[in-house]
Order: sequence, then structure tokens, then C-alpha cells
Amino acid sequence: MDVEIGLRERKKQKTRTHIAETARRLFVDRGFDAVSVAEVARAAEVAEATVFNYFPTKEDLVYYGMEAFEAELLRAISERPPGESVIDAFGRFVGEPRGFLAAEDQASRDALLTASRMIAASPALVARERQILARYTDAIAALLRQETGADRRDVRPWVVANALVGVHGSLIDYVRRRLLDGSPDVRRLARDVRRESLQAIELLREGLGDYASGPEGSG
Repeated sequence: MDVEIGLRERKKQKTRTHIAETARRLFVDRGFDAVSVAEVARAAEVAEATVFNYFPTKEDLVYYGMEAFEAELLRAISERPPGESVIDAFGRFVGEPRGFLAAEDQASRDALLTASRMIAASPALVARERQILARYTDAIAALLRQETGADRRDVRPWVVANALVGVHGSLIDYVRRRLLDGSPDVRRLARDVRRESLQAIELLREGLGDYASGPEGSG
């Protein structure tokens, strides 16, 4: 029975990956907004209902990997070593190159640039990305509220969660801007992202009290 379940799950994952890769090729060739789910289904040789069984929305065909990222992020926070702050655990996680930034080849750089252009050109994908980041915020806030025993009226878990996810969203925007401005090599970009993440985490760790103070005599 376990073998049958394993085979079934591998078959489902294979179908899911095939649909997503097919969709990505179509989106890259013609743009996300110009391709319908029905066209994705035809190209992948599956029923349109099958696409929706694996991907509830069209946007999920692009962002389906973010579910795994969210699980890894929450695990990095919840399983951090005793005595490590949530800010340090989060900083360690987002500062680690992954995906395209962990690769050094030209093909990976081109793929990342293409994906960035596609997302930037689609209001629907930009909006979906914001929804995903909001979901991250909710999940982190819930985890922190559980860890600290905070009352539901206590805003501090939400403040911390919003700050952390704000760093992540800012790094996504930073990568996208750099790619669209000039497409630097992936290796250099990964180093720069790490530097920016360390600076952002240090800013949160020290507090925002003196940041961007007005010049002497202003006002």
C-alpha cells in the first residue's frame, strides 16, 4: 500500500511539474496575460480541469514553488537554535542564495531575467505576489503569537512579521530592479543581495529610532 501511495504521489508531482513547465514556456514566449489556462491545458495535453486541480488560479502556475519556500521559512524560524532571535533566524534564511541566485551559469541568469520581466509586465502577477507576501506575514505572526503567548490584541507579533516580510519583499524588488536595469551576472548579484540582506537585518536588530533623522535645525 505504501508503495502504491508513493507511486501515485510521484505521478502527481510529475504531472504538476509538467503543467507548470509547459505554462512557463508559453508565458515566456507570449506573456502571462496573453495565454489562457485552456491553452496551457492543450499544450500540456491535459484537461483544463486537471490544470485547476493542481493550480487553483492561473497565477499559481508561476508561483507554485512559493509554497515550499513558505514552509522552509517557517521551519527556519520555528526550529531556530535556543537563544537565537527570530530576526537572526530570518536573516540567516533570506541571506542564503537559493534558486537561480544559487547558480552561476548564463542559462540561470537568463531564466531569472525572463521571469522578472514577465512578472513586472503583468499587473495580475504583481498583485498575486503581494498576496503571497501577505500570507507569509500572517503565518509568521501566527507563529510568533503562539511562541510568545501573545494576546490576539497584541500588535507586536504583527509588527515583527510585517518588518521581516518587508525585508523579503524589498530584496525581491532589489533583484528585479538590478536585472531589469542591466542584468548583472548571477554570482555578483547573489553577493550584493546578501550584503543588502545583512544591512537590512542589522537595521531591524538595532531598531529604527535614529534612522533617517531630520537634519539639524529642520522644521
